[in-house]
Amino acid sequence: MHTDSHFSIMSAPLQGLTETEFRQTHSRLFPLAGQPMRYFTPFLRIEKGEPRRRDIRDATASPTGSPDVTPQIICRDVSEFTLLTDALTQNGHSRINLNLGCPFPPQVRRGRGAGLLAAPDRLREIAEAMLSRPDTIFSVKMRLGIDDPAQWTGIIDIINSMPLEFVCIHPRTAAQLYRGELLLDSFAELLPALAHPVIYNGDILTPEAIDRLRTTYPDLAGVMIGRGLLSRPSIAAEWQEGTQWTEAKRRTMTLRLHDEILALYSGRLSGDTQILSKIKPFWEYPGNGFDRKAVKKIIKAGSLTNYLSAVAALSASISA
Repeated sequence: MHTDSHFSIMSAPLQGLTETEFRQTHSRLFPLAGQPMRYFTPFLRIEKGEPRRRDIRDATASPTGSPDVTPQIICRDVSEFTLLTDALTQNGHSRINLNLGCPFPPQVRRGRGAGLLAAPDRLREIAEAMLSRPDTIFSVKMRLGIDDPAQWTGIIDIINSMPLEFVCIHPRTAAQLYRGELLLDSFAELLPALAHPVIYNGDILTPEAIDRLRTTYPDLAGVMIGRGLLSRPSIAAEWQEGTQWTEAKRRTMTLRLHDEILALYSGRLSGDTQILSKIKPFWEYPGNGFDRKAVKKIIKAGSLTNYLSAVAALSASISA
């Protein structure tokens, strides 16, 4: 059993997938002993000159038993950084993660996410703004560069000047999106250049992958799991227990996660369209662990009645 209190397990932020309903339910169904999993919200953004309200609502939702949640922000300059940070600190948040890794072209073209890696002057102003806020704990999640895996060398001094709890590295360029090989040679070069604790993120799909990373990079402060946590929600619990769950148990618990998230959406939203638009993305990753034809039928369901019927058929097939 792994109980290292100095090694953090984190849930990566994914737009439309790791909102409060997922965070609340996952933390309750797949708890970790000792040091709980840390969850990060999908990024908060500026919309029409102010922080998007629904992002603030999601980040500040705190029902009973709330997990450890850190909001992530995406910005193009110090003005947007200040608006977002002020909105979060005014709502009681003391930890904020800065997105320097979003690879989607519309964000990168506007200088947000990984786009900020090519803007050292703006990044330096943000670093200075961080230093002026000693009561807020900041962290960064970043890529190696936009289209050059050595681009980090041009801003490493700025990153090191920031007062950061940690830096999370996804060892790809933004141009790769989530495809292609991990650039581990470049990651190995970046690792000793950072003055902050390093969290690794990228293609962690099995409990064994966490062990391999700890063996290869013994100085890692932790891992942040995104798609791997959605496709295998038990991955961190299995790793901590040091046992591999049976396929039947993993599928049963994934369905339970789905059912409880759906119940929360059904209580908050109205109408089939709203509910289905929120719950269908759940199958984008966990669906890989189930019969593809059954999952396809779930995703194609046009009404909530048909959707529930398709999910029930899938559930019956794994318990038969």
